[in-house]
Amino acid sequence: MTKPESHIEWPTVALIAACTGVWMGACWLAGREGMWPTLAIAALCVTLHSSLQHEVLHGHPTRNRPLNEVLVFLAPGLVIPFRRFRALHLKHHNDPHLTDPYEDPETNYMASADWDKLPWPVQRLRQVNNTLLGRVLIGPAVAILGFWASDARLLLAGDQRVRLAWGLHLWSLGLTLGWVMGVCGLNFWTYLLAAAYPGFSLLMVRTFLEHRAEQDVPSRTCIVEDASGVFGLLFLNNNLHLVHHLDPAVAWYKLPGLYARDKARYLTLNGGFRFKSYWAILRGYAVHAKAELPHPFLRRGGG
Repeated sequence: MTKPESHIEWPTVALIAACTGVWMGACWLAGREGMWPTLAIAALCVTLHSSLQHEVLHGHPTRNRPLNEVLVFLAPGLVIPFRRFRALHLKHHNDPHLTDPYEDPETNYMASADWDKLPWPVQRLRQVNNTLLGRVLIGPAVAILGFWASDARLLLAGDQRVRLAWGLHLWSLGLTLGWVMGVCGLNFWTYLLAAAYPGFSLLMVRTFLEHRAEQDVPSRTCIVEDASGVFGLLFLNNNLHLVHHLDPAVAWYKLPGLYARDKARYLTLNGGFRFKSYWAILRGYAVHAKAELPHPFLRRGGG
């Protein structure tokens, strides 16, 4: 494993500043100047900000964890507390448990017995959510409501870490909505539906095909090469997902170099689980499910 570097990663610091500034400016122009199309730019910033939070939770851009958290303290995406994102995502990085319905908090697979217990309308909804267009359109709502329900149970059970995460999130929401509504004069629902939700939808494009159920652990994680570079920037090269999983201490701007130098090894490790671009994924899975939702070999729960 590559050891984290001791210096400040200035490209990430600069990108955090740029993302925050552009987001604030886009909201200002939409609310104060009536330039509503700039909310599309704000939506892109929501996606990028989530990618930057992902970078921060992995120990970037400095080795000072509280400082890193302050750098991404605003919540332009509104709905997920940063510390909950960090806790769940780091649990996801236990690679031997990838796609396990009970151990991987980011998987959409279910144990067969749990799937069989779902009412038919819920099964159908989840099947729609298992296509790329479904994931973009309803995926954020499905993910957010499921996450909120899970965290509500933890809050009612008295989980202090979850309470702290949500308490800090309320502060970040206050600052975020203070700017959006108080300073820029935007309506909450306008911002939610025109910026926050679309930003989350775009993020779903990245997460849609990151992992598959395979017995061989490295074969579970995808590579999307993205020759255009547009999605690579928005996702901070996390489209090279296997490279990131094998060495999460590496900064986002170094991942393409690692992949280029050892491409054959990565593709051998993951059994050629690769796509040339996100357009290729759209063509293949826009209205077709990527896989069956019942997990093919992890059948706990009575399945």
